[in-house]
Amino acid sequence: MTRFLPLFFLMAAQYASGQADTSGPDFKFSVDVNLVVLHATVRDRKGRFVSGLRKDDFQIFENGVPQAIREFQHEDVPVAVGLVVDNSGSMSRKRRDVTAAALAFARSSNPNDQMFVVNFNERVCFGLRGAELFSASTAELEHALNGVPANGRTALYDAIEVGLAHLNKASLEKKVLIVISDGGDNASHHALDQVLEIAGRSDAIIYTIGLFDEDDKDRNPGVLKKLARVTGGEVYLPSETGRVVQVCQAIAADIRNQYTFSYFPSNQKLDGTFRGIRVTATAPHGGRLLVRTRDGYIASPQRKVRPNDSRGGP
Repeated sequence: MTRFLPLFFLMAAQYASGQADTSGPDFKFSVDVNLVVLHATVRDRKGRFVSGLRKDDFQIFENGVPQAIREFQHEDVPVAVGLVVDNSGSMSRKRRDVTAAALAFARSSNPNDQMFVVNFNERVCFGLRGAELFSASTAELEHALNGVPANGRTALYDAIEVGLAHLNKASLEKKVLIVISDGGDNASHHALDQVLEIAGRSDAIIYTIGLFDEDDKDRNPGVLKKLARVTGGEVYLPSETGRVVQVCQAIAADIRNQYTFSYFPSNQKLDGTFRGIRVTATAPHGGRLLVRTRDGYIASPQRKVRPNDSRGGP
């Protein structure tokens, strides 16, 4: 199923609420307030990334109506990345593999990426030392990943909320959260519905990696699937913990091979309705390709600058 990640500029809401400064001589009110930006992964029928496509190879439909693509890009851009790592007691035996996987992702990333670590058991904390918000240093990230002992209960939902909020501090526009957990939660203040709504209204793509023991009573792959789906990301459920390194390398490749589009919707009303989005891509030889991203957004006037929406919920 095709899904898309939209982002919004919302000058109209500031103008209508009186928050915009209209007194200066340089003030300009733009009617182009609903720029939708989409990040999408394109693969062929064999699951391989497809590169070299042109703007004319894509079609975007909003509620079934064709949209004119305004901007088109396919290049490796720096990304803000949060590594959200489960350090509850059930993850203790997987700790070494998880650290190796996260570092493999860091080594596969753009050197200009902004990265941080959120460690959690029943408590949530940032891994980087001092007041440092982001880092591209593998040594610093390794220290951050090993800063909390693996024990206690699991506050997965709280950790995701903290990670999404921290991504808002990044200067880079493209944002990603990678969650490594068994999907269980028994200590959060937030409920799953709340976190899915927050995730759907964020501008982040969430990739989830489920690591389970056969006797793990807290395992919940369904939660990990929902978090990935609502943000246009992908869930990975490796059969062996040792494969998590390859999974993180695959996520890094997925991020690096995405196409980015933007368009001004033909329906410019900010009326709070859900707008379904479908994108098709055609290969030069005429074959149909597979596109993955979010499936829509909510055209709401009650928004911050450049957030995005999608239907959430379990």
